[in-house]
Amino acid sequence: MTTADIAFVGVGAIGYPMAEQLAASGRRVLAIDPFEAARDRAAQAGMSVSGSITDAGGVPLVVVMVATPGQLTALVDEALAADVVAGSTWIVMSTVGPEAILAQGARLVAAGAAVVDAPVTGGVARARTGSLTIFASGPAEALDTAGPALAVLGTAKTVGAQLGDGQAIKVVNQHLCAVHIVAAAEALALAERLGLDPAAVLPLLEAGAAGSWMLSDRGPRMLEGTDVEVTSQVNIFVKDSGLVHDAALAAGAEIPVLDAARDRYLAAAAADLGTRDDSRVIETYQRTNR
Repeated sequence: MTTADIAFVGVGAIGYPMAEQLAASGRRVLAIDPFEAARDRAAQAGMSVSGSITDAGGVPLVVVMVATPGQLTALVDEALAADVVAGSTWIVMSTVGPEAILAQGARLVAAGAAVVDAPVTGGVARARTGSLTIFASGPAEALDTAGPALAVLGTAKTVGAQLGDGQAIKVVNQHLCAVHIVAAAEALALAERLGLDPAAVLPLLEAGAAGSWMLSDRGPRMLEGTDVEVTSQVNIFVKDSGLVHDAALAAGAEIPVLDAARDRYLAAAAADLGTRDDSRVIETYQRTNR
């Protein structure tokens, strides 16, 4: 039986610094991840580690930072089969879309858990400083229980009382993020084609009306090579832009700009850049411009 206060599922690129923030705040964190390298890093930081949610029995708070809706479903399947759900509060901080959180949240609640829908934005940079923005929704009691842990990770904005409200806001957020990254890549590739030095152009753009958080965050990495540090994979935006596309389709909304950006992520993945940093979407322009 673990003595952890929090089970943190998914200590990858963004999950690890989040778990690290919680551990630094004095919480006893059980880091759960199927990958040995991720567990080893968490163990070196003083966290307890496990490869399975089955070791989280009795832990009052479960934070989930898996990558996909399918992984969330598999996690809930495993937790229910191991009977480690009842009495706990699950905070789903992954970007999985409204449909997934509604379906899996209902299963968890039926098994005796409380559930908070709390996707985040801000990326690895803000995860490392505990300054994420969190779109939190769910029953008031569950939000109150989750509140102290969320405060360690960033600023929690309560966006609704129902599961799915947080994911819906995140869908809109990811629409803009997906478009802004591709727009930054396209602009910097255009600068190069015009005979300009993108490294000189970038700070000029940042200082003016064309600046954006994504331009400032991803732009410098776009000017580096394929092997730049991975803080968010191209595959994440393949997934997220797909979630936006599906949500818009279900709502009858037109999103031609998002769909054009999505095509770039799909092209990057097809060019074997899927596990590279999402800033490498710029290579889809550089390759076609040659």
